Amino acid sequence: ADEGDPGAFMDRAVIESDPHSLIEGMLIAAYAIGASKAFVYVRAEYPLAIERLTKAIADARANNLLGDNILGSDFSLDMRIKAGAGAFVCGEETALIESLEGSRGMPRLKPPFPAESGYLNKPSNINNVETYANVAWIINNGGAAFAAMGTETSKGTKVFALTGKIARGGLVEIPMGLTLRDVIFGIGGGVRKGEFKAVQMGGPSGGCIPASLLDTVIDYKALAATGAIMGSGGMVVMDDSTCMVNMAKFFLDFTTKESCGKCVPCRIGTRRMYEILDRITNGEGREGDIEALEELCSGIKDGALCGLGQTAPNPVLTTLKYFRNEYEAHIKQKKCPAGECKGLITYHIDPEKCVGCTSCARNCPAKAIDGEVKKTHVINNELCVKCGNCKTVCRFGAVYTD
Repeated sequence: ADEGDPGAFMDRAVIESDPHSLIEGMLIAAYAIGASKAFVYVRAEYPLAIERLTKAIADARANNLLGDNILGSDFSLDMRIKAGAGAFVCGEETALIESLEGSRGMPRLKPPFPAESGYLNKPSNINNVETYANVAWIINNGGAAFAAMGTETSKGTKVFALTGKIARGGLVEIPMGLTLRDVIFGIGGGVRKGEFKAVQMGGPSGGCIPASLLDTVIDYKALAATGAIMGSGGMVVMDDSTCMVNMAKFFLDFTTKESCGKCVPCRIGTRRMYEILDRITNGEGREGDIEALEELCSGIKDGALCGLGQTAPNPVLTTLKYFRNEYEAHIKQKKCPAGECKGLITYHIDPEKCVGCTSCARNCPAKAIDGEVKKTHVINNELCVKCGNCKTVCRFGAVYTD
């Protein structure tokens, strides 16, 4: 239960609303493989989830569903909670095991895999909260009932967290096989304003899927073909006011900070990528930056030790694939088509529309706007900090950017 993707909260919702489904799924898994110890690794930022899971575990013990000789059988299982410190890398199973053992969360070399040598060098089975929570339903209703939902290669349902510029955000559970359009426009109601531009799937490890691929079927194989991944189930929706270069930089900033630093490709490679993206969004991009990014992406994917580094280039690769023109506009024309990158935009006041209401001047934190009441105002771009307040407060549409 250590989901670290920005905008993802599926595991948290399961534990807060029905912790018993998780406990029951883990009990069945432990019985099936002969395990005597079970751990739920929950990030400490989920205090309500921890509180409710603690009570559910206590209730299970009180009813002899956990502990020694469960329901009079020779099967015993102890379950406890480990509160993680919020490291994204602990979503990787061997890093999670290191943290569980009290060490710093850093991935181990594989093989051996956890199924052979995991927690305390014992065979260990690691699964996501959503997986365990499905187990009891499948046993009660049969595998055929679960397989009746979904596609040929991706069975059952999946929970997604709809966030971003979506009209109706929140958690949705859908059968595999619906399209992105079905979810974003049919369930989510589309974007709040403007035009739909892209959806980020799979968080920092995923990729950006453009509007032209809205009819992509939601299953593991089809999403992988776009360059994105299913991941934990985050769907961050973007409209035409989103700069895709800046979006790639946002995710690289996240993965750079979350890298454990154990391997050079991830520790140094992601930092170099972020520095290039930062230069580009600040108007300092230069010829060869796109090629350098592509070379770094290839090296990091091939050389990183764990999934964090191997998938970190995905946001950059997909934005380069589908929105290369935005990179070129930033580098060659020194323009941000979305008008989001502060280093590449300049604010102006249209004298034909300005009525001299002084609203922009009164709301400018840098005192960069001059003008008298009922007379045209002017922005001093040497003082302007590009906060956008003037454009926000102007009721006449007089403030514009280029």
